[in-house]
Amino acid sequence: MNNEVEIHRNVPAQATGDSTPPGYDELLRDVKAEITSAAIRVHRVINTELIEHYWRIGRIILERQAKEKWGTKVVARLSVDLRTTFPGQRGYSPRSLRYMQHMASVWPEAIRQQAAAQLPWGHIMVLLDSLDDLPTRDFYAARAVQHGWSRNVLVHHIETKLHLREGIALNNFDATIPKGADLLKDLVKDPYQVEFTKLDPDHTEEDLETALVRHVICFLQELGVGFALVGRQYKLRVGSQDFRIDLLFYHTRLHRYVVIELKIGRAQPEHVGKLSFYTAVVDDMVRDPKHDEGTLGILIAAHRDEEVVQYSLRGTSQPLAVTTYQTLPAELRPLLPSPEDLTRVTREVLEKHEA
Repeated sequence: MNNEVEIHRNVPAQATGDSTPPGYDELLRDVKAEITSAAIRVHRVINTELIEHYWRIGRIILERQAKEKWGTKVVARLSVDLRTTFPGQRGYSPRSLRYMQHMASVWPEAIRQQAAAQLPWGHIMVLLDSLDDLPTRDFYAARAVQHGWSRNVLVHHIETKLHLREGIALNNFDATIPKGADLLKDLVKDPYQVEFTKLDPDHTEEDLETALVRHVICFLQELGVGFALVGRQYKLRVGSQDFRIDLLFYHTRLHRYVVIELKIGRAQPEHVGKLSFYTAVVDDMVRDPKHDEGTLGILIAAHRDEEVVQYSLRGTSQPLAVTTYQTLPAELRPLLPSPEDLTRVTREVLEKHEA
């Protein structure tokens, strides 16, 4: 009997749902959040140390090459000796060492102070391979850090020249949202690259809308981080009439609804007026004023006349932007492989692999 009592005393009590003390769920949530946050911070510190380590190696090689007048063959020999000395460590191939040299030459000042130091090594290799000037590299490095871009997303934005498209769309943000104007300007691009739709030159607005929804992942990537699709042909009931918005999005970081209207021709004053109407209705009937900021409207047209757009925007108090889109040029369309070509090539590759 005594043994049974001792055994019972040494068995830890099992918590049940009924015995959870008040406030415990909040405690668990906060501790889990801290553990997750700490893991992210540790990863960032380790990554920054690795990038700085690579930068220092690159700088040492550059300085010694300049002093000793060595050629490029010394890098290959150095790689062999390093891998012999440190057989269990990776990252010291001739190719990697040349990237380290390149990084040290591109960022001659301490790399730790640069946005690039917070990026993975693969992202930095993309910046070094794809771009030629430091301001442009720094632009993409800063955006990649700010938005947490993957390597593929970084490549996409470089290939579509985001640095030339961001913040140049015609808008009235300075007049309608003075405090947040700069942030919203960076949100809107001009033009939007929608080559992924593979639309014919004589496409309709419905064709464009359908293609964007069909390729919604690509379109969200082009719009930028934070956009979530709420609906297509989103129905609004105003008075006794029904209206439909082409595309309604919600920006999860800015906490704003974003109304997007599509036009395959030139942007006209009446298009801006209709967009302003939709934006005002969403503000009143869809937005939650306790949690959401004011609704933003974006008109994406094939063409625009700057002076006409400026006058059109001046007549509304809603925050609006007018931008353009680009599809694949007609002269390049014949160069695209047909579905039959892709099927044939895939079959040939599989047959060779099986053989």
